[in-house]
Amino acid sequence: MVAFLGIRCVKIGADLLHCENTSILQAVMIHRIWLSFILIAFATTCYQAFWHGSVGGFEAVMAATTSMAQLSVDIALGLIGVLAFWLGIFEIAERSGLVDKLARILSPLLRRIMPDIPAHHPALGSITMNMSANILGLDNAATPFGIKAMQDMQSLNPEKSIISNSQIMFLVLNTSSVTLFPIAVFLYRAEQGAAQPTDVFIPILLATSASTLCGLLITALVQKINLFERVVLLYIAGAFAMLAAVVVYFSTLAATELAQQSSITANFLLLTFIVVVLISGHRKGLNTYDLFIEGAKKGFNVAVSLIPFLLAMLIAIGMLRASGVLDALAQGVSSLVAFLGFDTRFVEALPTALMKPLSGSGARALMIETMQYQGADSFAGRLASVLQGSTETTFYVLAVYLGAVGIKYARHAVICCLAADAAGIIAAISVSYWFFG
Repeated sequence: MVAFLGIRCVKIGADLLHCENTSILQAVMIHRIWLSFILIAFATTCYQAFWHGSVGGFEAVMAATTSMAQLSVDIALGLIGVLAFWLGIFEIAERSGLVDKLARILSPLLRRIMPDIPAHHPALGSITMNMSANILGLDNAATPFGIKAMQDMQSLNPEKSIISNSQIMFLVLNTSSVTLFPIAVFLYRAEQGAAQPTDVFIPILLATSASTLCGLLITALVQKINLFERVVLLYIAGAFAMLAAVVVYFSTLAATELAQQSSITANFLLLTFIVVVLISGHRKGLNTYDLFIEGAKKGFNVAVSLIPFLLAMLIAIGMLRASGVLDALAQGVSSLVAFLGFDTRFVEALPTALMKPLSGSGARALMIETMQYQGADSFAGRLASVLQGSTETTFYVLAVYLGAVGIKYARHAVICCLAADAAGIIAAISVSYWFFG
């Protein structure tokens, strides 16, 4: 256990840290959400029993707690093998310098969109390391890199209690950053029995790309950053070209082929990534087998560490479902959506989208509960997976990063981050209808 800029971190590898947020704001937020779920479920069950004579609600709610408790353990234990495998691969990826190479690729762009950071300043390295870790799906490594980046940028900030433009841009890109390998979503889909767990890969990529581009454009507009510089245009053009190629290719496919092709593409890229990591490690003269074993040993600990968080949130959400609150809420929103003339199938997955900016564990539990209740391969189950992979825990990131450097005034950071989240949610719903509708 080490202290890292106000965050308690447990070392789980040579360079990989698992960090526990100690922000009072975040702790209070999650506590209130969790407690509210349980109290609302209790009040609703009492109302149905004493005013409508539906005394079976108490039994249903308690049965849900038992069922969700067992589910949380089953999920965590079922993830041990796959988590061990990917932690082993990521151990080699970090040691081989792949994250550093990604950092060098991103650096020219960051210098243009964060113009108040001098060339060769340490902040640029920290920022690119954070974004590279996010792109590779190395969430545990991304957190300490992100805090270090905020600290480096804070050294340039003339008003220590007020967030700077560069820090805002960094937060927006961090909360909306593209993740090429949303491994966690694939793992949970596989655990819930999805026929093709990776069939949501392309929808997630499109949705998270839309979130990132929207966040970048809105923040640049507010900060009056010139996005028409040659280097910036080249990066944006490259991103649009990649997305356009994806859209053009998949637009030629029949509806029945979209999910299958998405799964094939994801598996090809994942396998290619594994091979590239292993070859890169070998060329560096590393003992890839020993490094893989070293990383894989953490799989059991990481999987077991998920149980308390899954247990807490799944029980609370299971109680809400059993009490009828979620169904009533879904019916109310569905009626409004139907009145406006829109399809209502997306409503079942909407709680995941609304929870994600507040709590990552809460959104994860809602995604799992949706797949458990609706089916992993249902439209709602797939959409919940896409929503989980396309947006970030905005308020968690803000609480951790701002708290780490003592910033009190966030200016337009929250609005820009939430705008990116909104774009990701809208894009996730749209592409899910395209692929799975």
